[in-house]
Amino acid sequence: MTDAVQNVQPSEISVAHAPTRMSSTMSRETAERLMNLVSPVALIGLWEICARLGFIDVRFFPAPSKIFGVMFTMIQNGLLEKHMWASLQRLFWGFLWGGIPALILGVSMGMFRTLRVIVEPIIAATYPVPKSAILPLILLIFGLGEPSKIVMVATGVFFPILINSMAGVLEIHKIHFDVGRNFGASGFQIFRTVALPGAMPLIMTGVKLGVGMGLVLIAIAEMVGAKSGLGYMIWNAWEILSVETMYVGLITIAVLGLVFTLILNEVERFIVPWKSGR
Repeated sequence: MTDAVQNVQPSEISVAHAPTRMSSTMSRETAERLMNLVSPVALIGLWEICARLGFIDVRFFPAPSKIFGVMFTMIQNGLLEKHMWASLQRLFWGFLWGGIPALILGVSMGMFRTLRVIVEPIIAATYPVPKSAILPLILLIFGLGEPSKIVMVATGVFFPILINSMAGVLEIHKIHFDVGRNFGASGFQIFRTVALPGAMPLIMTGVKLGVGMGLVLIAIAEMVGAKSGLGYMIWNAWEILSVETMYVGLITIAVLGLVFTLILNEVERFIVPWKSGR
């Protein structure tokens, strides 16, 4: 029996314990996903209790049950879907027009010092300017139609993705670029196989920040010169003092932010698996 124990190889022991470790990791990820969902529900429950017990002024903070009643009515008559779809379309196109150029320019700035020296002062000067403050200029240039809303979102999305993409490339050790050049890789090959994958963790952070900023700015843009969208719905509800409808718009934006974050977290786990295990 002693010989049998001695003949067991370490690799066999590690293989035997592998399913246990895998199930432990899966259970931890499941618990984290549940925690992501439980925290907003707990907050809404606390809000409902405070409203029913009179701890808060229901004229300004209606009970969630009343807000969800108005939301259900708006879902039934298709009004909420109409406004949400209008905002999502503008967010989608603004994200494309702002995110793709920001990704390409940010990674290129991280790769090429000369380009970084030229462009970085411009980014440093324009990034602190409040995006809502340039809305009148955007409306003046692009008018009151759809282009101004898309440009507003693109402007907000551009900076977080660009800055994080550049920072991600700068975090990559120089030896990886040297190896690529020594093997005769072209600039595009280094961009595709070294810079882009290496910067992906920070790029995903920039994408998350960009989506959040896009939701903020699309609501602001729709409050001026729009006849549809969640921002228009909130502003119109304020004008007619429909507090519950205002909260429906705000909660819808919050839910969209949560859904986008959960989706991007899953995407990040897939394309950046080494980061999700930390």
